[in-house]
Amino acid sequence: MPEGRARGDGRTDGDIREISFETGFQPSPDGSALISWGETRVLCSATIENRVPPFIAPKSGGWVTAEYDMLPGSGNRRVKRDRSGAPKGRSQEIQRLIGRSLRQTLDLSRIPDRTITIDCDVLVADGGTRVAAITGGAVALRLALKRMLTRGDIETDPWKGFVGALSIGLVDGRILADLTYEEDSKAEMDMNVVCLSSGLLVELQASAEHRPVHMETVMDMAGQAVSSILGYVIPSQKLAAGD
Repeated sequence: MPEGRARGDGRTDGDIREISFETGFQPSPDGSALISWGETRVLCSATIENRVPPFIAPKSGGWVTAEYDMLPGSGNRRVKRDRSGAPKGRSQEIQRLIGRSLRQTLDLSRIPDRTITIDCDVLVADGGTRVAAITGGAVALRLALKRMLTRGDIETDPWKGFVGALSIGLVDGRILADLTYEEDSKAEMDMNVVCLSSGLLVELQASAEHRPVHMETVMDMAGQAVSSILGYVIPSQKLAAGD
């Protein structure tokens, strides 16, 4: 992939695929959003329950957790349903990432004795499903909190700000933002960056696949990702959620 050559979908190195949301996609959950990120589609819903895990002391606060899975027809090969009762290793790792990220968006002490579960189901996978799930999950969560405020379930808004995410990778020596599945499969290093609307980092996941990468390159990749999250991803979330 020589320098200056357009990517497979015509984008330049730093371009992000179009992100759009269809909010209220499911009528029953307290908040829902279908996020379309390029060809990737993830359905995110937020459900509120009047309970908390055992490790949360009564009246001390609430909890936000997440579940993630890929539907059978989401990839180029059928994904088997998990009927064992325990999530697959990859799904478990991703849903923990989603939960950690979304808990940064609100003051849990202001939703006492409530658990908000964010369900993220991948309908179409073309790279970046975890970052799309975080980004769409935050919109679903924000919509659920607004509904709680409207109903009078909570007195004060616990929202602290959006969290957004982006994948970025090193492919044939070039730093490419928002990897497609094809690009991700041949990346020398792939990275997932999660940050708040304040610019503070929540998570940085990076793995070199073939050979080590210089720290300067890693920092450059992370910096570019944060700039794109703040400049495009989070503004898209705010628009979708009416913030």
